[in-house]
This record gives sequence, C-alpha cells and structure tokens, in this order.
Amino acid sequence: MTQHSLELREAARRIGRRGFLTGTGAAAALAFAVGIPGAGAAQAAELDGAQLTEDPFTLGVASGDPLPDSVLIWTRLAPRPFEPGSGLPRERVAVRWELAHDERFTRIARRGNAWAHPEFDHSVRAEIEGLEADRVYFYRFRAGEWISPVGRTRTAPGRGVANSELRIGAVSCQAYHDGYFTAYRHLADEDLAAVFHLGDYLYEYAVNATGGARAYTDRRLPSHFNRETITLEDYRLRYGLYKSDPDLIAAHAAHPFVVTWDDHETENNYAGDTPENGVPPEEFLLRRAAAYRAYWENQPLRMPQRPEGPDMRLYRRLHFGRLAQFDILDTRQYRSDQAYGDGWQVPGPESEDPARTMTGAEQEAWLLDGWRRSHALWNVVPQQVVFAQRRNVPTPDFKLSMDAWDGYPASRERVLAGAAAAGVENLMVLTGDVHVSYGLDLKENFDDPASRTIGTEIVATSINSGKDGSDRPPNYNNLTSANPHMKYYNGRRGYVTITLGTEAARADFRTVAKVTTPGAAVTTAASFVTEVGDPGLKPA
Repeated sequence: MTQHSLELREAARRIGRRGFLTGTGAAAALAFAVGIPGAGAAQAAELDGAQLTEDPFTLGVASGDPLPDSVLIWTRLAPRPFEPGSGLPRERVAVRWELAHDERFTRIARRGNAWAHPEFDHSVRAEIEGLEADRVYFYRFRAGEWISPVGRTRTAPGRGVANSELRIGAVSCQAYHDGYFTAYRHLADEDLAAVFHLGDYLYEYAVNATGGARAYTDRRLPSHFNRETITLEDYRLRYGLYKSDPDLIAAHAAHPFVVTWDDHETENNYAGDTPENGVPPEEFLLRRAAAYRAYWENQPLRMPQRPEGPDMRLYRRLHFGRLAQFDILDTRQYRSDQAYGDGWQVPGPESEDPARTMTGAEQEAWLLDGWRRSHALWNVVPQQVVFAQRRNVPTPDFKLSMDAWDGYPASRERVLAGAAAAGVENLMVLTGDVHVSYGLDLKENFDDPASRTIGTEIVATSINSGKDGSDRPPNYNNLTSANPHMKYYNGRRGYVTITLGTEAARADFRTVAKVTTPGAAVTTAASFVTEVGDPGLKPA
C-alpha cells in the first residue's frame, strides 16, 4: 500500500472525530463527498420536545445482544424517515426510556434518560444493567408527548446456569425491492430467546418509485431511493426505508436481535478494503466508513461496536448459560481479496494459498482461543457465507464459490483444526447469504464422503431476496449429487428456528410460498436433528 493510501486510510479512520473536516487535501474532500460529519455529538443545540408535532417513532424499537444482567434497547427518531434529516432539525432531543416487568408498565424495573443526537441521525440506545437473568422485560421510549411502541426483550441465562433448552431464530438477506418481509411477521409470533441476523440487512441497489417487486399502486417512493447508496445520507435514508416496514418492526419489537453484516450493507462482494469494481481502495474506505456508521446507528448494538471511520469491531461472543456459546463472526472486513474473481471458479494455487484468510489473523485467534476456554455444550458460530464445501456439479471439472469459504480452504482448515484441538464436540455453524436453505454436515475431509462428521451447518434462506423462489431450484440435482454431505436444500423464502437441548438440537426450516404479494402463510418445510456427541443431520 502506498504512503498516500496509508494517509487516506488513517484519515478515514478518524472520521467522526472533532475537527476532521477542517483538514485539507483528498481525504477531507472525499469525506465531504460521502457526507460524514466531523463534529462531536456535544455540539448540537437542544430541541424542545414540545416542538415534536409528528410521531417520531415511525421506525419502531429494537433490542439486542442480551447478557444475563443487561439489555440494550434502541430506537431512532424519524417523523419523516423518507426525507433527508428524517424531518428533524440538527438539534439534540431528550428521550426518556422505561423498562418494566409487564406489558402495561405497572411494575417499572428501570427508567432513565438519553439523548438523540443529530450527529448519529437521532438514534438512541440505552444499555440497562443490574437486571435479573433469563427474564422477559418490556420497554418503551418517550420524546415530548410521544410514546413509542412497546418492545419485548429478554436477558440471557446466567453463564454458569445448567439450562436445558434454548430456542433461537436465524434470518438473512432482505431486499426491499424483491418483495414483502412477510416472514418477519411470522417470526414475531415465535417463542424465541433471540434472533440472529446473518447479514444483508439491506441492499445498496436502487429502489424505484413503486418499490420494485412490491409494485405499489397506492404510494410513490421518493426519487432519491432510485440510486445506489454511496454517501452517509444515502445509507441513512435506505435504513429509514427498510426499518419502516411493518413486518420488520414487529419482529424487532418481539425479540432481541444479534446482528452481523455481510456485503450488501456496504457493497456487493467487497473484500476488506477492496471494492467490487475499480474504485481506489482509499476512496472505498470512505464509502465503507459511511456504511459502517449508518449500520451502527440503525442496529441494536452496544458501545464497543461503535465504529471508528472504516473500522468496526463486530465480532463478539455471547453466552447463554452452560448450554451455548455464540461466536459471532465478521467475514467481510478482514478477508483476503477473492481469488480468480468473486464468482464460481475452478480452484487453483491462488485460492489454495495457505496465507489467504477469511477472518484475519486477530479474529481467527480470538475464535480459537474462545473455543479453548469454552465450557458450553453447544458452540455455535453465526456468520455470513457457506462454510462447507459446495461443488456445483458432480464431475471432475467442478467449480467452487470464491466468495464463500471454498475460496479460502486453508482458512477453513485452520478453523476446523482449532475446533478439534479445543475439543469442541458439538459445533454448529449458522449461515446466510445464498437465498436458499441448506442443511449440511461438516466433514473432516469433504473430498471423502466416508470421513468423520465433525459438525453441522444450518443455512437460513432469505427473508425475500431473490423473490418467491421454489422448493427445488434449477441446480438442485447437481448440488445434491455433487455434495453428499448436503442433507437438505430448499429455495423458498423464510427463516430457521433452532432448539438447542441437552441431548440434541433441532432445526425447523420455516418457509412462505410467496413474497411478491403480502400475507402468505408460513409452513415447516422440513425438520432435522443433530445429537449431542454424534454430529450429523437426521430427519426429525
């Protein structure tokens, strides 16, 4: 990397610090172009809540990253979320929050105050501590005379507690322009301890005036949605569009979310500081800084995840009693550039280079160290792209996806070797990205179907990306015959619920028939179990 590139990366890393935009040169010009403010959050004047004449809680509420004694609650003030600035002046707003034992708020557990700062697009988060473990709580916010919808959240079981069951959801990939978020409405009705979002919470692609496949006839979306997201304002507006969806609002209000990103929250198939197309890396870092900042502003994430310019520590670890440890990965920010391009290619020396990494060395060491210290029965890894080998045809001239772990086989081997060395017996990987459901056995040697099974992978289909889909996609026969460790494949939209127990884990693949029209029913397309001490998927 040139000295010029290093200087621009350092300038991008300092985005958001006071005084950054007073600098000169290319970095300051690029930062201005992507619209990232440099002022500190204490600069804004205060807006009297009495001046809020429209409902500011149009994007609902959310909670995330539950701990045994703490919850994180979130909202964003946006009276007019489809407009730049969301209908608010650049003034901070006082917000009150309440946490209660009951939905009617007759038994208040905690209450407090927070600020909605314009520098963070009037988003609000409160980390509430000193709570009881494994307990349901209800929460809400007030701004002026307005009261938010009520959210329901839940703390995690105590780390040393011998809990016997944990039920979670796994979701991924929601493209507003591909249809409705119907699956979220059904997810809101499930009884879950948490929902894991595995990436592609939004897409950077243009959304036309009729909402793409939603084909609106009763409304028109503003023209500024009909372009790719580049600037901070673009990303903020896109979150306003997505988070205004009533089904997504319902899911967030019903369950705490644990989120991680994939590529489309920034740009398709980017790798580290390498963009999809020929934009200079130092310029792409400024786009990445805008995307990461908007992501943090709009997700129920705690303060350690707050980004610094184009850098954001998203990988983290959660414990749910002695039953489960969750190691949430980031396979975008630190990866090597894709070999041979980012599509399906014949593997070769470039993709098989031992130096290539999916996670970066620091995150890889963190993961393996966490496994060595784990006392959980289930070690679960929520992450983005398909982990198991996936040949596209059952012939010697097969290709592999260079954007998935198949494009980084040495990195995958180090992870699996680390799991074996740590004595991890019940390994489960949760994956998104591919807009289909898979159930996969993780093999000691994917080239030998008779080799030992060392874990399972559950791939959650998209909420709606790819439109309606089908039960048997066109490549169904090729993929299932080329990959005998693939125990399930379905191309409908929906989500997965996973029940972790002391003797087995069960995965229920829940699908809807249509997303291009609203209101489709949900069904369980298939169910599988994997037993404690005996990895491998079997029909339930």
